[in-house]
Amino acid sequence: MKTSLYASLLLAGMLSPPAFAQTPSSDGYVLDKVVQVSRHGVRPPTESNEKLLTSVTQRQWPTWLVPLGNLTGHGYTGAVEMGRYRGQVLRTAGLIPKGCPDASQLLVHASPLQRTKATAQALLDGMFPGCGFQPTYVAGKQDALFQANEMPFAALDPDKAKAGIFKALGGSIEAAQARYKPYEEKLREVACLPGADCPYGKQPWVLEENAKGRFSIKGLSAGANMGEVFRLEYSQGLPLDKVAFGNARTPAEVSSLMVLTKAKYDFLNDIPYIASRGASELMNQISLELKQGTSFAKKDAPGTPPDVPLMLLVAHDTNISYLRTMLGFGWKLGDYLENNIPPVGTLQFERYREVKTGEYFLRIAFEAQSMDQIRNLTRLDGAEKPLKGDFASAKDCRKTSVGLLCPLKEALLKVDQNIDPTALTPYSFQ
Repeated sequence: MKTSLYASLLLAGMLSPPAFAQTPSSDGYVLDKVVQVSRHGVRPPTESNEKLLTSVTQRQWPTWLVPLGNLTGHGYTGAVEMGRYRGQVLRTAGLIPKGCPDASQLLVHASPLQRTKATAQALLDGMFPGCGFQPTYVAGKQDALFQANEMPFAALDPDKAKAGIFKALGGSIEAAQARYKPYEEKLREVACLPGADCPYGKQPWVLEENAKGRFSIKGLSAGANMGEVFRLEYSQGLPLDKVAFGNARTPAEVSSLMVLTKAKYDFLNDIPYIASRGASELMNQISLELKQGTSFAKKDAPGTPPDVPLMLLVAHDTNISYLRTMLGFGWKLGDYLENNIPPVGTLQFERYREVKTGEYFLRIAFEAQSMDQIRNLTRLDGAEKPLKGDFASAKDCRKTSVGLLCPLKEALLKVDQNIDPTALTPYSFQ
């Protein structure tokens, strides 16, 4: 069951065409559909991570003013600014009108956690100030679109999952830990008080499987969570003597403490088999949306989402990392480590039509505010723009004034090729 008057308005207007003129770019491309998948904004550590970090470091971590895991006020404001910027870009391109669009022109759907629902609201408030739009979300704690990796229909084959994990580890978890030992020692220096009996970094890494069939690496998890929390502290605007206990005063220094955070994703999330099981449903909905209104759309296909110019999905870094892995897409932006997904980082699918030929193209890109832009709540205007990287999703892509455009047919083949039909479930946004 979805929430809010917005949902009913969406249903009422679903079949209405856009009531505004689209604006061709200088070289003749019209933006006619956008799907965005955004991570939530800045939050404190989750309750389980807070307990873990306190236990392994034996020291008090900074106090946050909102419940653990919830979007902060700073995070909300940063997401509003990203929404304002994206709204400006989409208006300039003619995808959305000035003022308030009607409900037929957008679908905004969030993962059912406070931080994602609040981020979706912030993005809407930034894109459409004063319009009163609200995101939709399912009742309960699990949405098959975002939490498929926790649900039976996308269950993992343990042997296949472990094969992928050990390949990523380089064959041995012990050898992997040995390679990363210098980074563990660096985190010990940062997080443990001198002379204290600090447990962090003294335990061997162990691959564990939980009751839902998902895998984690005990020992690595603490260091990975630690790096993410340091980045969140910096992004939140905590005094520099509080960020990483005074040991990270620049974005580059923060990122240097996130090597184990990246390792966790390399070993557990960025595994093609695991990613395909965890995000096939999400990728399928994106693909169905991008095909709407073209010859590639299947008539009466079950579970087809509403045909809207703008679909905004607000989720988690796990969701985006799965999609990135399925696409074979990577990025290195600013001071962030490779493939890092900052707060409100957004994977964008932009469909363009060439006015001269009527041919469709797809731009896939990742866009995110820099660490300092988030920390300082920088207005994204003029020279201050988000960081972004484009993906060549097919052969014969072309550089244009709007970015790297790839033929839609070939790009959709790339999008579809790693969708696992056995990891799909009937889905509806209504």
